[in-house]
This record gives sequence, structure tokens and C-alpha cells, in this order.
Amino acid sequence: MWARTLCVGLLAFTVGLIHHLQPGIPEAALEYLSSSLHSLSSSRDTTPSPSLEEALSTAWNQLITAPTRHWGKVAVGVNACVDVVVSGVSLLQALGLNPQNGGDHLVLASQEELAATFLHYMQRGAAAERFYSDADSFEHISHAATQNPEAKHFLGGNAALIAQRLASHPDMEVLLCGPIGPKLHELLDDRILVPPASLQEQDEYHLILEYKAGEQWGSGRAPSASRFIFSHDLSNGAMTSLEVLLSSLEEFQPKLLVLSGLHMMEGLSKEKRASRLREAANGLSDVPSDILIHLELASMTDGDLMRGIIYQQVFPVISSLGLNEQELLFLAQSANGPHSTFAAWSGVPDVGIVSDILFWILHDSGTEGSGLTRVHFHTLAYHIIATIDGFWGNQVAAVAAGARVAGAQACASQTIDPSRVILKSPLEFVTSRTETGSTARITAKEPVAVWRKGGVTFHFTPVLICKDPTRTVGLGDAISAEGLLFSESQTQ
Repeated sequence: MWARTLCVGLLAFTVGLIHHLQPGIPEAALEYLSSSLHSLSSSRDTTPSPSLEEALSTAWNQLITAPTRHWGKVAVGVNACVDVVVSGVSLLQALGLNPQNGGDHLVLASQEELAATFLHYMQRGAAAERFYSDADSFEHISHAATQNPEAKHFLGGNAALIAQRLASHPDMEVLLCGPIGPKLHELLDDRILVPPASLQEQDEYHLILEYKAGEQWGSGRAPSASRFIFSHDLSNGAMTSLEVLLSSLEEFQPKLLVLSGLHMMEGLSKEKRASRLREAANGLSDVPSDILIHLELASMTDGDLMRGIIYQQVFPVISSLGLNEQELLFLAQSANGPHSTFAAWSGVPDVGIVSDILFWILHDSGTEGSGLTRVHFHTLAYHIIATIDGFWGNQVAAVAAGARVAGAQACASQTIDPSRVILKSPLEFVTSRTETGSTARITAKEPVAVWRKGGVTFHFTPVLICKDPTRTVGLGDAISAEGLLFSESQTQ
């Protein structure tokens, strides 16, 4: 008993000392420490208080409720491939490449440019994707990757990964259109419908160079686990399956169309890219109005392509958007949005900056006649879903479900194991950097923060990050798919 009393006294003294020496510490953290102290002092048994990670996970489970109306049928397209996943450092060493100074190349033309760009993003712990322009060189690298004894083959491509996640839920019919080769077809869930016109004799391969938190290559050290993706993919690059997808809608009659793969067009010439984007936009504009369209972005480097997507082509016909911190900042930079002079994120993206850009996308981006009413933003430490009022429901459940699947899938488990995850999200933050914003807080009992601005509602929740992730590829796609599954359109 005396030992317990001593521990309580020491903890109380510690809380008071922390508050005195660090008055700026988030109140949510002090609240959690104080609640733990109260539980310790009042409890008569020796059952330890749950960790903050465990408390958040439990609170999510209580908040995640199914929408009253389900999508039923979802059509997905158009990028699909086979991912060859291998250690990035191991592959580059096998190719005889040495770490030099890192540098970002928008299109990779040689092994040396691959090494420099990989090092550039590895040092930042940031995900990126690039087109490799030399077919012969890519074939050589691809052969070396597949010969690596630790190489693994997975389902790949945003569309295929989203379709796979959607099909894992019962009572969901999923149609996938993309370049589906034999190996990819074998990897797909049997319940996914693939039109015969999408089948082809050979697979498209993407190389996924993964690295772990703390891994070093030369002087470069990764602050967090992530991956670098590159390919010489002509079928996905030209979005050859888009017409198959659009022509399948009349017979399949989905309520939701999920589109991805626009970033792959960066491998086309400027003229072909502009022409193909116009064709894609014209086809999408003919989609019946009762079918909502969600666009999933991916890593891009061409500002003209991004501006075309925002203004003239795609944003006017979509209802929902999914993207991460790299894509969000590039979108703002390309269109001269808020914080467009901000060069790059350092550590956990500032919530106020992120919410400013999200508000601008939905409210002030200047897109004429845009139907965009929802944006799902995901980064390693937290997620935000922003929606225009009156169009979407069940977004508390949607953002919590997306965060839950991120923590579970990264650890390759069905549920979150609190001992294997860590919290890096801020627990208290300002909601805007361009004007006087409110302060939002997260607690163990209220893991989703909600605030409103100018007809837009924001839903924020932290992510429980896997300490030793099994695989980082496809997390963003799983997050967006899960968020859509729990979202309810109020306009259909």
C-alpha cells in the first residue's frame, strides 16, 4: 500500500512540475496524465489504466457506425499493375550504385538519376512516384529486382488496391477496369468483376523501393518508413482502360465511381498528355449525374497537368477527392493557392496550413461550376475530412475508420494492437494560419475534433502509427476506400 501511495504522490508532483516548467504543453496531454493519476489514486485493484493509444482505439470503435444508406455497387478504374516490392538500399547496391548527393528528378532517365531521387526522398521520409523513361534500362533494373531473394509480388495500382479493399466488405459489388494481366488477375479478390475488355496478355510491373525508419544509405538516414515507386508503364500511362470503364457504367449501374491514375500521364509528351486529359474529361462529363465520382490523386510533378485537372478538366465533374500531404502542397503550389510559397513539409504537417488549403480547394479555388464537396486528406500522423455542409453524412465514422485501417494494415493485423503503435499527432492545434482560428483538442474520450468555417465542416483524428510497419504501399488507397465505405451522400 505504501508503495502505491508513494507512486501516486510522485506522479502528482511530476504533473505539477511539468505544468510549471512547460506551460505550453498541450492541455489534452495534461488532462490524460491527470485522469491517469485520478484512476490510480481511486482504484482499489492493480489493473493499469489503458494507454492513450488503447483509449483512442477503443473510442474509435464506438464512433465507427455504418451509414444508413450503402453504395451497393462501386466501379473503380483505371490504373492497375503488379508491384515488385524490394528493399531500396538492397536493390541499388545490387545495381552497383553508390550514394551521392540526393537530387529530385521529375522523370528518371538513368540509374544514377534513380539513385539521386531515391536518396532525396529517403532523407525526408516522404513517399514519391516517378516515370522511368528508358525502357531497356528499366527492364534491366526490373530483372535485378525480381531476382532479389527478398522481393515480393503484390497487387498494385491505386485502382486495383481500392477495389480490393472495397471488395473485402460484404454486400459490396465492385467492378474494376484496368490493364489486368495474368499475375494481377490471380492476385485479385474473386468477387471483383473484371470486364473481358480489360484483360491483357502481359502484366504491367511497378518497382516499389521500401526503406525503414532509421535506415541509412551513405550519409542519408530515413526519419520514417516509406517507399519510392517508379515504372515504365505505357498502358496505365495512357489510361487505356478509361473508355472500358465508362462504357461499363450503363450495364453495371453503380452509385459511386472511383477514378485514379491521372498522375501516370506524366510519362506522355506534353501534347499527348493534354489531348488525353481532354478526352478523359469529356468522357467523365457524360457520366450520369446520379453517379458520384471520387478522384484519388497520387504523386505528381507537372504543374500544367495539375492545373488542367483543377480548372479545365476533372475537378468540375467530381464530388470527392483523396490526397496526401505531398499532393496537397503541390496542388496549392501549382494553382497559387494559400501557402503556395511554402517549399516542403518538415515533420508532421501543420494542421492550420493543411486546413487552410482544404478550405481553399472546396471554397475559393476558382473552379467554375465545380461539384467538389468532399476532400479526404491523409498523412502519417493524422487525417482530416473536409466537406461542404449539406452534402455528406457520417463523416465522424468515416475519418475514424480511415485512421483505424491505417494503423492496422501497416502492422498487417486485423485490429490495432496498442503495443505496436505510437501517437505522433498533435493533441491541440490551431485550425488556421491565414486568419485567427480556433483551437481544437483531441482527448482519449473524444478522438475526433470537429470545427466549421464558411460552410465547410472539418473532421480531424490522429493516426496510431505502426512502430515496425510490414508494408507501406497502398495505405493511402485503403484509407480513402475505408472512408468512402462509411460515407453517406445526402444528395443521391
